[in-house]
Amino acid sequence: MDDKRLQKIGGLEQRLGWKFSDKRLLDRALTHRSFANENPTLAYGDNERLEFLGDAVLQLIISDMLMRIFPDYAEGRLSKLRSSVVNEQPLAELSRRFSIGEYLLLGKGEEASGGRMKTSLLANSLESIIAAMFLDGGFERSSSAIASIFEPLIRQADADASCQDYKTSLQEFSMLLFKTMPHYNLLSESGPDHDKRFEIGLSIGERFIAKGSGKNKKDAEKMAAKAALEALQENLTEKNG
Repeated sequence: MDDKRLQKIGGLEQRLGWKFSDKRLLDRALTHRSFANENPTLAYGDNERLEFLGDAVLQLIISDMLMRIFPDYAEGRLSKLRSSVVNEQPLAELSRRFSIGEYLLLGKGEEASGGRMKTSLLANSLESIIAAMFLDGGFERSSSAIASIFEPLIRQADADASCQDYKTSLQEFSMLLFKTMPHYNLLSESGPDHDKRFEIGLSIGERFIAKGSGKNKKDAEKMAAKAALEALQENLTEKNG
């Protein structure tokens, strides 16, 4: 690596919050097969072996995090959460947040075809970087750094799953009782851009059932669905009682 390349990948180290003792590990993690094929004298090859290791390291770290963050969740729920985090789409999105595409070494053909923005390539590169961190600093140190990167993703995945659980349960309940789907409508939006508050109303047919509020529309819909479920179940209990 020349000084220009060292300076460039130093920017990625800052974004990741990880200073590599062996810069070659990071450089290899950013080296796509197409670049290695076009540069056969390259000393350390491409990132595919690192990708293989990174997938295993990430599975273990995320599994450990889920066990600690959600001690009461059953195995099935933990598995679903892990699958929602350790898959191509969220890994690529996280890779884009760190602008990893800017640092990749690509062959001419891959560069011309937009490789720096390809979802699969970005996801694989992030797994390679995780492996490089693991090899550079050992499991204990790297797992702490990787956990700090992934915890917001895990929290969001859990919130999305909870939201979907309430909405799915309400949908099933609504179809059973009323033979129609619930509808969500935005009632109000308030607050500055950095601290928005949304209020969502929920109706079934022509009947207004409940409302909910949250910092985004998804959370507000979740709270509306939760309130609607509680109201409908209470009403049903009173009728049967």
